[in-house]
Amino acid sequence: MTESQHKTIIPLHEVPMGTVVVVHDLQGGKEVLGRLATLGFTPGASLTMLQNFGHGPVIVCLHDARIALGRGEAAKVHVVMENHVDDTSLPNNRKNMRTKRHEHR
Repeated sequence: MTESQHKTIIPLHEVPMGTVVVVHDLQGGKEVLGRLATLGFTPGASLTMLQNFGHGPVIVCLHDARIALGRGEAAKVHVVMENHVDDTSLPNNRKNMRTKRHEHR
């Protein structure tokens, strides 16, 4: 068995916050696939889930940009989970920003 056969493929809207994933494939029609590809959701692209409350849009960090997707769009992006990161290392983390702001005073 290869390494990819041991990893679980799940839709993006099921990924917990702080988890790094790699895009496996995309599902949908030409318009949706074109939009997702334009945003950078291509097979092999690595992203971090920044916000996923189980309802409403998800926000991911992809290619150093924050991108919001509706749950329907996120369901069309299938990913492979890589690892979980500490939320204080995420870009634009409120706790991290507050700490940085105090350091400048």
